[in-house]
Amino acid sequence: MTQHKKNRLMLILIFGMSIIPFLIALFFNGKAPFIQGKINNGELIIPVVTTEPSDFGGLDEFTAKNIKELQGHWLLVNIVPNPTCAQVCLDAVYKTKQLQLMMNKDLTRIRRVLFVLGDTKSETVDRWLQDDKVLLKIKPSLSLVKKLTEIRQGAIPEGMLMLVDPLGNLMMQYEPGFDPYKVKSDLMHLLKISQIG
Repeated sequence: MTQHKKNRLMLILIFGMSIIPFLIALFFNGKAPFIQGKINNGELIIPVVTTEPSDFGGLDEFTAKNIKELQGHWLLVNIVPNPTCAQVCLDAVYKTKQLQLMMNKDLTRIRRVLFVLGDTKSETVDRWLQDDKVLLKIKPSLSLVKKLTEIRQGAIPEGMLMLVDPLGNLMMQYEPGFDPYKVKSDLMHLLKISQIG
């Protein structure tokens, strides 16, 4: 093969290498079926809703003593909007308990929290969750309850879950019946990129 043919072949090869990616992108119109554009399973809360330490009141003596555990940690927040915790509510609390155990080495970066929105007494909550001794039970402030209601644009459903970042921002929510493995996937991603908590 002459040098002239080698040069021509090299030019065709370079041209092909530069044009083929554009043709592939044009073919898929920027929406390749094998590329997942969505990286989170929960719904981001936009804009981020902030909280203050004063928004969190301990519902029982254990929580009051350990309230500082909330600061600087990622929070898995189960919400009890009604005077009772029905099965969907109990299932959600159980899922977050299992989820925390699934986090392995990141276990210490996470705290589980129960927001009790109604006037339910701590003894009643303890009866619902007899074997859950380390769950922090919170009576949120009225301003925080208002923020939660605004996020949900009305009634807060039983069995939903929210994620709070170490700065106290409500930043992601999951509908009742959430899959703990999908929450784990989101949480692992957040913990990996987070410089805090």
